[in-house]
Amino acid sequence: MAIFIEFVIGSVLAIYFHWVLQYEQAAYTLFGMGILLSLATYLLQHQILTSQKALAELYQSNHELSSALAAINDPECELKSQELLADFKKNLAQLQRGYLLLNEAEFYLEGVKSVSQSNLHVKAVDPLEVGWESRGAVRNYYQANLQALSRGVQITRVFVISRRDLLNPDVQKILQQQRDDGVEVLITYREDLAINVANQEVYSLDFAIYDDAVITDRGREKGLYFGKRTQKTAEIVKYQRLFELIHHHAHRFLSDEETEQYLVELVNK
Repeated sequence: MAIFIEFVIGSVLAIYFHWVLQYEQAAYTLFGMGILLSLATYLLQHQILTSQKALAELYQSNHELSSALAAINDPECELKSQELLADFKKNLAQLQRGYLLLNEAEFYLEGVKSVSQSNLHVKAVDPLEVGWESRGAVRNYYQANLQALSRGVQITRVFVISRRDLLNPDVQKILQQQRDDGVEVLITYREDLAINVANQEVYSLDFAIYDDAVITDRGREKGLYFGKRTQKTAEIVKYQRLFELIHHHAHRFLSDEETEQYLVELVNK
């Protein structure tokens, strides 16, 4: 309506100068300026409305969480909302660092995909879990490991255990099975790592490095997500350093027969 009124006023003035005052040059000038003013008003109004809509959407997206929190009145619900908000901030920080957060099914699926795409070397650190073969997702992941070994991929797995756990026959059975399958099995004692990895920025005893290009990590923090994956170079470098540190404290697993033979050779010397 404002644009239409401006156009009408400009046209009336132009007609007045043309027919009444017989001032044709001024009439054309007024008519042209009226059209330009109407056009400028239209463009300016359109830009203002577009900006207003964008700002409204931006405000709504930025304050949606605040509005939802402000609407919570129950004290117990407020306390729970603060806990969820704290987890939310931690998850955002992980996403900012380039980590894809995964639930348990997604985590093992990413592990299978990463092993299947590996061509050179898989370096892993694992806490040894007795009964792992009873879990379908873990068993499928290990099958992907066996397929990678058949393609010539080298797999080095450092198991982090306590000295007491090593006396468990079930633990020795798992270690022996993986070594017989072609995995380079190393063990390191959790007691030796307690001090050395305590101050590391990345602290985990359950991660894998695939061709120095992909990381999967179960992490140490409890939350809604089971694990994470990243391909960010800076984060991979941190995990490589952590693996080297753990690998430095590791030694090759020896079966009972090998241990006995080693002791015999030691005595003979």
